[in-house]
Amino acid sequence: MLITGVSRRWKGMAPAVAARAQAVCRAVGDILESRSAIRAMHAGVFMFRIRRSVWICCIASALALGGTAFAEQIHGSANKPSVVGGADADEKEIRRIEAALCHAFEAGDAAYLRHALDPGFTLTGSSGVVTDFAQNISEVEKREPAYDVFRNHDQVVRLYGDAAIVTGVTTVEGRAGGEAFAADFQFTDTWVRRDGRWLLAASHASRLPAKAGAGK
Repeated sequence: MLITGVSRRWKGMAPAVAARAQAVCRAVGDILESRSAIRAMHAGVFMFRIRRSVWICCIASALALGGTAFAEQIHGSANKPSVVGGADADEKEIRRIEAALCHAFEAGDAAYLRHALDPGFTLTGSSGVVTDFAQNISEVEKREPAYDVFRNHDQVVRLYGDAAIVTGVTTVEGRAGGEAFAADFQFTDTWVRRDGRWLLAASHASRLPAKAGAGK
Protein backbone atom coordinates (compact mmCIF):
# COMPACT_ATOMS: atom_id res chain seq x y z
CA MET A 1 0.00 0.00 0.00
CA LEU A 2 2.82 2.44 0.80
CA ILE A 3 4.58 1.65 -2.51
CA THR A 4 1.35 2.16 -4.45
CA GLY A 5 0.72 5.50 -2.72
CA VAL A 6 4.08 6.99 -3.64
CA SER A 7 4.68 5.33 -7.03
CA ARG A 8 3.38 8.39 -8.84
CA ARG A 9 6.19 10.48 -7.35
CA TRP A 10 8.86 8.16 -8.75
CA LYS A 11 8.02 9.30 -12.27
CA GLY A 12 10.54 11.81 -13.35
CA MET A 13 13.15 10.69 -10.81
CA ALA A 14 16.50 9.34 -11.87
CA PRO A 15 16.50 5.54 -12.10
CA ALA A 16 18.99 5.12 -9.25
CA VAL A 17 17.08 7.46 -6.96
CA ALA A 18 13.80 5.81 -7.86
CA ALA A 19 15.20 2.35 -7.13
CA ARG A 20 16.54 3.53 -3.75
CA ALA A 21 13.20 5.12 -2.90
CA GLN A 22 11.38 1.93 -3.79
CA ALA A 23 13.72 -0.10 -1.58
CA VAL A 24 13.18 2.25 1.34
CA CYS A 25 9.41 2.10 0.91
CA ARG A 26 9.46 -1.69 0.79
CA ALA A 27 11.56 -1.79 3.96
CA VAL A 28 9.18 0.57 5.74
CA GLY A 29 6.24 -1.49 4.53
CA ASP A 30 7.87 -4.67 5.79
CA ILE A 31 8.47 -3.05 9.18
CA LEU A 32 4.85 -1.93 9.44
CA GLU A 33 3.56 -5.35 8.43
CA SER A 34 5.94 -6.98 10.95
CA ARG A 35 4.64 -4.70 13.68
CA SER A 36 1.07 -5.58 12.76
CA ALA A 37 1.94 -9.26 12.88
CA ILE A 38 3.66 -8.79 16.25
CA ARG A 39 0.63 -6.93 17.61
CA ALA A 40 -1.66 -9.68 16.33
CA MET A 41 0.59 -12.29 17.89
CA HIS A 42 0.64 -10.44 21.20
CA ALA A 43 -3.14 -10.12 21.09
CA GLY A 44 -3.42 -13.84 20.42
CA VAL A 45 -1.06 -14.68 23.28
CA PHE A 46 -2.94 -12.31 25.57
CA MET A 47 -6.28 -13.94 24.71
CA PHE A 48 -4.74 -17.38 25.17
CA ARG A 49 -3.48 -16.34 28.59
CA ILE A 50 -6.92 -14.99 29.51
CA ARG A 51 -8.59 -18.21 28.39
CA ARG A 52 -6.00 -20.27 30.27
CA SER A 53 -6.51 -18.21 33.42
CA VAL A 54 -10.30 -18.65 33.18
CA TRP A 55 -9.92 -22.41 32.79
CA ILE A 56 -7.49 -22.58 35.70
CA CYS A 57 -9.94 -20.61 37.89
CA CYS A 58 -12.81 -22.90 36.86
CA ILE A 59 -10.81 -26.05 37.56
CA ALA A 60 -9.58 -24.68 40.91
CA SER A 61 -13.12 -23.74 41.93
CA ALA A 62 -14.43 -27.17 40.97
CA LEU A 63 -11.67 -28.86 42.93
CA ALA A 64 -12.29 -26.61 45.94
CA LEU A 65 -16.03 -27.29 45.89
CA GLY A 66 -15.44 -30.97 45.40
CA GLY A 67 -12.96 -31.02 48.26
CA THR A 68 -15.39 -29.19 50.52
CA ALA A 69 -18.20 -31.57 49.67
CA PHE A 70 -15.88 -34.52 50.23
CA ALA A 71 -14.74 -33.14 53.59
CA GLU A 72 -18.31 -32.53 54.66
CA GLN A 73 -19.22 -36.05 53.65
CA ILE A 74 -16.30 -37.51 55.60
CA HIS A 75 -16.94 -35.40 58.72
CA GLY A 76 -20.63 -35.99 58.47
CA SER A 77 -20.07 -39.73 58.28
CA ALA A 78 -17.68 -39.59 61.19
CA ASN A 79 -20.27 -37.81 63.36
CA LYS A 80 -22.97 -40.37 62.63
CA PRO A 81 -23.08 -43.56 64.73
CA SER A 82 -22.28 -46.73 62.83
CA VAL A 83 -25.63 -48.47 63.28
CA VAL A 84 -26.50 -51.62 61.35
CA GLY A 85 -30.20 -51.61 60.59
CA GLY A 86 -30.86 -48.03 61.65
CA ALA A 87 -33.04 -46.51 64.36
CA ASP A 88 -35.90 -48.97 63.94
CA ALA A 89 -33.60 -51.91 64.59
CA ASP A 90 -32.13 -50.17 67.67
CA GLU A 91 -35.57 -49.49 69.13
CA LYS A 92 -36.66 -53.09 68.57
CA GLU A 93 -33.49 -54.36 70.21
CA ILE A 94 -33.92 -52.11 73.27
CA ARG A 95 -37.56 -53.17 73.65
CA ARG A 96 -36.52 -56.81 73.36
CA ILE A 97 -33.87 -56.48 76.08
CA GLU A 98 -36.27 -54.59 78.36
CA ALA A 99 -38.81 -57.41 78.04
CA ALA A 100 -36.06 -59.96 78.75
CA LEU A 101 -34.99 -58.00 81.83
CA CYS A 102 -38.57 -58.02 83.12
CA HIS A 103 -38.64 -61.80 82.69
CA ALA A 104 -35.29 -62.07 84.51
CA PHE A 105 -36.73 -60.21 87.53
CA GLU A 106 -39.71 -62.57 87.53
CA ALA A 107 -37.60 -65.73 87.15
CA GLY A 108 -34.74 -64.68 89.42
CA ASP A 109 -32.29 -64.90 86.51
CA ALA A 110 -29.32 -62.96 87.91
CA ALA A 111 -27.05 -64.19 85.09
CA TYR A 112 -29.09 -62.33 82.49
CA LEU A 113 -29.00 -59.15 84.58
CA ARG A 114 -25.20 -59.36 84.68
CA HIS A 115 -25.27 -59.63 80.89
CA ALA A 116 -27.76 -56.81 80.21
CA LEU A 117 -26.88 -54.24 82.89
CA ASP A 118 -23.95 -51.86 82.58
CA PRO A 119 -21.37 -52.47 85.38
CA GLY A 120 -22.03 -48.92 86.56
CA PHE A 121 -25.81 -49.44 86.70
CA THR A 122 -27.78 -47.53 89.34
CA LEU A 123 -31.46 -47.65 90.31
CA THR A 124 -33.09 -44.67 92.02
CA GLY A 125 -36.34 -45.54 93.78
CA SER A 126 -39.34 -43.43 94.82
CA SER A 127 -37.79 -42.72 98.23
CA GLY A 128 -34.60 -41.42 96.63
CA VAL A 129 -32.52 -44.42 97.66
CA VAL A 130 -29.93 -45.34 95.04
CA THR A 131 -28.83 -48.97 94.64
CA ASP A 132 -25.95 -50.13 92.46
CA PHE A 133 -25.22 -53.06 90.16
CA ALA A 134 -24.17 -55.46 92.91
CA GLN A 135 -27.17 -54.68 95.14
CA ASN A 136 -29.67 -55.30 92.37
CA ILE A 137 -28.01 -58.55 91.36
CA SER A 138 -28.09 -59.71 94.98
CA GLU A 139 -31.83 -58.97 95.31
CA VAL A 140 -32.60 -61.02 92.21
CA GLU A 141 -30.38 -63.90 93.36
CA LYS A 142 -32.13 -63.97 96.77
CA ARG A 143 -35.53 -63.39 95.16
CA GLU A 144 -36.26 -60.74 97.76
CA PRO A 145 -38.56 -59.31 96.71
CA ALA A 146 -40.05 -62.16 94.67
CA TYR A 147 -41.99 -61.06 91.61
CA ASP A 148 -44.98 -62.89 90.18
CA VAL A 149 -45.54 -60.11 87.66
CA PHE A 150 -42.95 -57.70 86.31
CA ARG A 151 -44.12 -56.03 83.10
CA ASN A 152 -43.28 -52.81 81.24
CA HIS A 153 -45.90 -51.08 79.11
CA ASP A 154 -46.64 -47.72 77.44
CA GLN A 155 -42.98 -47.31 76.56
CA VAL A 156 -41.61 -44.44 74.50
CA VAL A 157 -38.09 -44.92 73.11
CA ARG A 158 -35.91 -41.93 72.14
CA LEU A 159 -32.57 -42.56 70.46
CA TYR A 160 -29.51 -40.29 70.69
CA GLY A 161 -26.80 -42.05 68.70
CA ASP A 162 -25.14 -44.47 71.10
CA ALA A 163 -27.53 -43.56 73.93
CA ALA A 164 -31.26 -43.95 74.41
CA ILE A 165 -33.96 -42.91 76.89
CA VAL A 166 -36.99 -45.11 77.53
CA THR A 167 -39.98 -43.94 79.54
CA GLY A 168 -42.96 -46.04 80.50
CA VAL A 169 -44.81 -47.81 83.30
CA THR A 170 -43.77 -50.95 85.16
CA THR A 171 -46.49 -53.06 86.74
CA VAL A 172 -45.32 -55.42 89.49
CA GLU A 173 -46.94 -57.99 91.76
CA GLY A 174 -45.27 -60.28 94.27
CA ARG A 175 -44.18 -60.71 97.85
CA ALA A 176 -41.61 -58.87 99.97
CA GLY A 177 -40.88 -59.82 103.58
CA GLY A 178 -43.82 -62.20 103.46
CA GLU A 179 -46.21 -59.42 102.43
CA ALA A 180 -48.01 -59.29 99.10
CA PHE A 181 -47.69 -56.16 97.03
CA ALA A 182 -48.91 -54.74 93.74
CA ALA A 183 -47.93 -51.40 92.29
CA ASP A 184 -47.32 -49.36 89.19
CA PHE A 185 -44.14 -47.33 88.71
CA GLN A 186 -43.40 -44.59 86.23
CA PHE A 187 -39.86 -45.26 85.05
CA THR A 188 -37.10 -43.64 83.05
CA ASP A 189 -34.35 -45.93 81.74
CA THR A 190 -31.04 -44.75 80.29
CA TRP A 191 -29.37 -47.02 77.75
CA VAL A 192 -25.86 -46.92 76.31
CA ARG A 193 -24.29 -48.86 73.46
CA ARG A 194 -20.92 -50.42 74.24
CA ASP A 195 -19.03 -52.59 71.75
CA GLY A 196 -22.17 -52.92 69.65
CA ARG A 197 -24.40 -53.99 72.57
CA TRP A 198 -27.16 -52.04 74.30
CA LEU A 199 -26.78 -51.99 78.10
CA LEU A 200 -29.09 -50.53 80.74
CA ALA A 201 -26.98 -47.91 82.53
CA ALA A 202 -29.47 -46.29 84.91
CA SER A 203 -33.11 -46.41 85.94
CA HIS A 204 -35.38 -44.17 87.96
CA ALA A 205 -38.77 -45.39 89.20
CA SER A 206 -41.51 -43.37 90.93
CA ARG A 207 -44.50 -45.17 92.40
CA LEU A 208 -47.83 -44.07 90.95
CA PRO A 209 -50.93 -43.55 93.11
CA ALA A 210 -52.97 -46.71 93.51
CA LYS A 211 -56.02 -46.92 91.28
CA ALA A 212 -59.40 -46.85 92.94
CA GLY A 213 -60.54 -50.35 93.82
CA ALA A 214 -57.03 -51.80 93.34
CA GLY A 215 -55.38 -54.01 95.89
CA LYS A 216 -52.16 -53.26 97.73
